[in-house]
Amino acid sequence: MERNSYNIAVVGATGNTGMETLQIIAERNFPINSIFAVASEKSSGKGISFRDKTLKTQKLSDVDFSKVDIAFFCAGSGVSRKNANAVVDAGCVIIDKTSCFRLESKVPLIIPEVNIDALKNGAPLGIISTPNCIAVPLAMTLKVLNKLAPLKRIVVSTYQSVSGAGRKAIAELYNQSKSIVSTGAIQSEVFARQIAFNVIPAIGNLYESGVSEEEDKISCEICKILKTDVKVALTCVRVPVFISHAMAVACEFTKPFQEEGVCAALENCKGIVVVNRKDGSNVFTTPLDAQGEDAVYVSRIRRDTTVENGLLYWVVTDNLRKGAALNSVQIAEAMISIDPQLKKFKKYEKAKAPTS
Repeated sequence: MERNSYNIAVVGATGNTGMETLQIIAERNFPINSIFAVASEKSSGKGISFRDKTLKTQKLSDVDFSKVDIAFFCAGSGVSRKNANAVVDAGCVIIDKTSCFRLESKVPLIIPEVNIDALKNGAPLGIISTPNCIAVPLAMTLKVLNKLAPLKRIVVSTYQSVSGAGRKAIAELYNQSKSIVSTGAIQSEVFARQIAFNVIPAIGNLYESGVSEEEDKISCEICKILKTDVKVALTCVRVPVFISHAMAVACEFTKPFQEEGVCAALENCKGIVVVNRKDGSNVFTTPLDAQGEDAVYVSRIRRDTTVENGLLYWVVTDNLRKGAALNSVQIAEAMISIDPQLKKFKKYEKAKAPTS
């Protein structure tokens, strides 16, 4: 029997990604029977606008997940780690936005435009992960380029907005900027250093090797998504921008390529918009241009003349949309297309989900 509507829960509904997820579910007319907005105990009972009504948030412990088909987990790794087993055991499928399960071998790590085939065998643990908000646009471009010529080396410098660190980070940038202009004083709670009028060249803790947690996670995720041994060398930087992440990418191929072929291949990829002119005009995409948009924007495509078979390009995307919420809703759409009953995605292997 075909299904035509689903019971949905958004866990972390009052956060940046949770609120964006609700908005995108509404925008895309996802087939909903009922929807649960789940928040922390502190935010329980708060009203959230959804379509033409107001949802009243409730605690996760108050939700009967046996009556929920798909739960979008947007509340942080700790919440996912603590609650995932009980939720999937109740018969609900989790689409997890956190880093908790991304590198677990039995959990598909999905970007619909890149590796939707990874869902053909379902989800053994009842969990599907959506990648880091830099890994999503990066993998989309690398998948296209690797078809033109095998990749040999990838070097990326990121320019990541504060929204990637949550609502408190957005408030901190706003308050610091205002305070510096008016009084010269600042207060830092979310970031270790001043973020207003500054950049911070580390996201997450630094390992003894000098690599940051964020850099390590993205590199590992790219290898899993693309099924490649080509490593990605990253420098992840937090910048004083509210929304949208950007990155400068340097690729080296194993054989020659045609620059025109690069542009054409990227333009033909669903979800990618190429904004690239070489007439001396300042035509390229900035984080502000990408804000509120679904696409991954690629510009400043050019040869890297310092290495053989080298390519340079610039990528910008709204990290709250395609980098997070949109990608997760697209996964849900793909799931119901593959198996409207969602049986393929229910937990069919009683293996304990990882705790770290």
